Amino acid sequence: MMAYSSAQQEALKEFKQDIGHLNALSNTNRQRLIMMLGAAKNNSGVKVSDLADAIGLSQPATSHHLKRLKDIGMVASRHEGNMIYYYLTLDDTIARLERLASALRRQTEEYETGESQDS
Repeated sequence: MMAYSSAQQEALKEFKQDIGHLNALSNTNRQRLIMMLGAAKNNSGVKVSDLADAIGLSQPATSHHLKRLKDIGMVASRHEGNMIYYYLTLDDTIARLERLASALRRQTEEYETGESQDS
């Protein structure tokens, strides 16, 4: 069994902690929803029906993707009567991705400087 350096262990830990975010980001429809919400002209959110029309999915399929994004904190919603408006809440996601990138950088630096020897 391979022994991992501390930097590699840290990167693996970040991957494991962020798997929900990484899986959510791997889906093309969810990527498109994130882009659309990020480009929304107002901060009050976008209706599911408008999002569904724009990306060419049914409202149930769009709602499913939005629920996945909401479950991991990438989007939030607000109700106004019968309508639900979605908007981005990326602070946690950006922080997670920055931690993962930093862990990967440390692993690369450790490898390049030769600090890591297979222990």
